[in-house]
Amino acid sequence: MRLSNSMLRITAATALPRRARLPRHLGFGLLGARKTQGSRALHLAPPFLLDDYIPRYQLLPEVEAAKKRSRAYAHLRNCNLCPRLCGVNRYETTGMCLIGDKVKVNVIAPHFGEEPCIQGHNGSGSVFFSGCNLRCTFCQNYDISHRRNGFDLTPEELADWYLKLQDVGHVHNINLITPEHVVPQVALSILQARDLGLKLPIVYNTSAFDSLASLELLDGLVDIYLPDFKVWSQSASRRLLKADDYAAAATESIRAMHAQVGDLCFTADGIAKKGVLVRHLVMPGKEDEAREIMKFLAESVSRDTFVNIMEQYRPDAHVGKPKRRSGNNTDGQPEEVRYPEINRAITQDEVSAVRKAAEAVGLWRFCDPPKHDGFAI
Repeated sequence: MRLSNSMLRITAATALPRRARLPRHLGFGLLGARKTQGSRALHLAPPFLLDDYIPRYQLLPEVEAAKKRSRAYAHLRNCNLCPRLCGVNRYETTGMCLIGDKVKVNVIAPHFGEEPCIQGHNGSGSVFFSGCNLRCTFCQNYDISHRRNGFDLTPEELADWYLKLQDVGHVHNINLITPEHVVPQVALSILQARDLGLKLPIVYNTSAFDSLASLELLDGLVDIYLPDFKVWSQSASRRLLKADDYAAAATESIRAMHAQVGDLCFTADGIAKKGVLVRHLVMPGKEDEAREIMKFLAESVSRDTFVNIMEQYRPDAHVGKPKRRSGNNTDGQPEEVRYPEINRAITQDEVSAVRKAAEAVGLWRFCDPPKHDGFAI
């Protein structure tokens, strides 16, 4: 479709091919322009703009697909795909995640709570998996991730749901939420859905507590990696996530994700199709953790990393709950609560500090609200 000149804002130095021209209302609020002399007037521009896109799994040779199926079944029999390294046979028992050979799914539906470039107008085809390989004390999806609520599906049944999201929901992508502990089943379901006619990009929406082995299995199947980099220090990891080596696993994983799919890229409708989008949830008093995370992204991944600095933290799950104690509280003292250091809302100063830290190290592509009255894509 040709677009009128009134819908465009292109400088002579960065004029785009006619096929890749972008409506003005889709270009702004999606990417932050570099604040340098001669910066682009168009926020979506090469090399981040795609004429068209074919999902990676569509290009996977049959021989490679067969190898991935074989490895997925082998991993289920000796589960060492996530950093927990449980080593259990998931056809017989479960490990840390409490999930066996079938996935347990809480919700499958078009979802409108994601980044604008992920959800678009029609929604993101989200699959919320129950269970998790972390035990975040502040988990915003506690009822899904910490409890085994939902229904069991085989990889083949899961693939059928992908097709329903595509053909009935008309969603922009298939969004796999908290899939780190079910990577073998996810790989099998994508390959099955490909054979059934799936044509949508796959979003791997993760806590970043992944392993190189799981990412190797997903290579060629996933188009967009959406890791949430939570904390940096080992002390915060142990106390808040119940994991000793979270930052080590997250840094290694995000580098591997970027090596597979690169920086986040879009088609001319403003919808992301491939690349890495990193989230960071701002938490009370954790600005120093965030500074280290932003420094890592800029120096060890890419200064063109697309970052969503999220402001929606609230005390949840175990945070603010009364501490267990023996006997009755008869001394008249206020009852102690768990994790008091994060038992409050964040401040705007904390959010601003994280944003400034990101900009200071050279990051510039942020998921900002649009500066117009139209849709935020």
